Amino acid sequence: MGKGKRYEEPKLNFKKVLAFIIAIIVVIMFVFIIQGILTKEKAQTKISSKDYAAIFQNNKWGVIDSSGNIIIDPSYSEMIIVPSSKNDVFLCVYDVDYETGTYKTKALNSKNEEIFTQYEQIEAISNHDINNNIWYEENVLKVEKDGKKGLINLSGKELASCQYEEITAIEGIENALKVKKDGKYGVLNNEGKQVIAPEYYDISNLGKDDKSGFIVKGENEKYGIVDYSNQIILEAKYDGIEKVYGNDTYVVKQEGKELLVKKGGQELLTEGFDEIKAILKNADSGIIYTAGGKYGVMNLLGEVIIEPSYEDLKEAKTGILIAKQDGKYGIIDIQKNSKMEANYTAISYNEKADIYLAEKEDYNNDIIDNAFNVRQTGLLIDLNDEKGYIELKQGEEYKYYNFKFEEKKVTDIQTSNTLFKSKKDGKYGFVDKNGKVVVDYQYDDVTDQNSYGYAGIKKDGKWGSIDEKGKVVQEPTYDLEDYLKIDFIGRWHLGKDINMNYYNKL
Repeated sequence: MGKGKRYEEPKLNFKKVLAFIIAIIVVIMFVFIIQGILTKEKAQTKISSKDYAAIFQNNKWGVIDSSGNIIIDPSYSEMIIVPSSKNDVFLCVYDVDYETGTYKTKALNSKNEEIFTQYEQIEAISNHDINNNIWYEENVLKVEKDGKKGLINLSGKELASCQYEEITAIEGIENALKVKKDGKYGVLNNEGKQVIAPEYYDISNLGKDDKSGFIVKGENEKYGIVDYSNQIILEAKYDGIEKVYGNDTYVVKQEGKELLVKKGGQELLTEGFDEIKAILKNADSGIIYTAGGKYGVMNLLGEVIIEPSYEDLKEAKTGILIAKQDGKYGIIDIQKNSKMEANYTAISYNEKADIYLAEKEDYNNDIIDNAFNVRQTGLLIDLNDEKGYIELKQGEEYKYYNFKFEEKKVTDIQTSNTLFKSKKDGKYGFVDKNGKVVVDYQYDDVTDQNSYGYAGIKKDGKWGSIDEKGKVVQEPTYDLEDYLKIDFIGRWHLGKDINMNYYNKL
């Protein structure tokens, strides 16, 4: 038998072992680093998920977060502007000289640190609609350097260099900023991109959004229309442009008279009316006009479809009109057939829901479907386009319906809420999503839980607040009878002027 070879254990390669150990250490460090980054990102996300609001206390202004914690002490004489509730950018005005109208501005973050210090002035760009509801242009600030104005976003990134004499919002229009350069006007969007070159002597909105086009004034003191792409719709040759348009037709003024013209300037209607009030949605239908102070309908051939005999006419949807007669509103079609008798103090149409809201003399509303059937009646509390529901107070109960008029539970509507108002034996309390009583029935009135988790509670004529767990944060001690809306962040309640969107506490 031959002699076998003995099995020998291989010798360790210390260089390889060392390299292997180092590799493991590097991997472990990498894991910890990634974990740290993710933790930091989570923390940053948590911080950035806070909401912020201005506060007013003892005639001074500051800022709180959505938990009611004071972020900026109320120490400023002028209101602090919070351009976006989701961003910790707060704009402060100070050293105001009311005689000369001069002032200074600065921006602070949630650590009370001054930011964007390279600019001489920093301001939010305010805007408002026809109801005077105020908002600030989204994610954009106006800044000034060396006497010229530009744009940055809320992170400080430059959107438009400081080269303009003026930057203002175009009233009622989002994402359209009127700029002045070398004495002439143009339009930028909120990203700082030029929409219309600054080459006009004035510019204003035609409709309710930036896509509708703009009324421009030429050097000849005449008016025309350009679209969002800066293409000429109507030459600047008219004495005026009315904000009435549709189906590529426009209402212009020439020598004191209104005309209906087509894109390019072709005249369609020139007589038979005092004023053109609206252009109907159907391209072939025509116009709503007035003659002798009464409203009627005329087609594009100048033929009268509905005699001017109404006190008001508004088109709800194609072929359907809301009509006022003898001080009351009803609904008719384009052939003047009655769809709803004129028994209401007001009627409006919601296009998204495809329903009519008809107000009665007792302030209750009939909710009418697109076949003109009254589907529900009650005091209208809310109609939410985004979530697709209607809230009505019917008797002593609050009821919820979707746009198909199917009744819904409040838990189906307010899905993020932890508490839901409930009434028993004439008193209000709160229950959870399973109907379990969380807050006893002891209050005279309450509000729904808001997006911050707080709800208002009323007792003996005074208001206070509870948190998302039903714990009393503010005992009912505030007299808020003159306030239009009851809303709380912790112990802070919404101010009287809800357009200013600030909170205070007594």
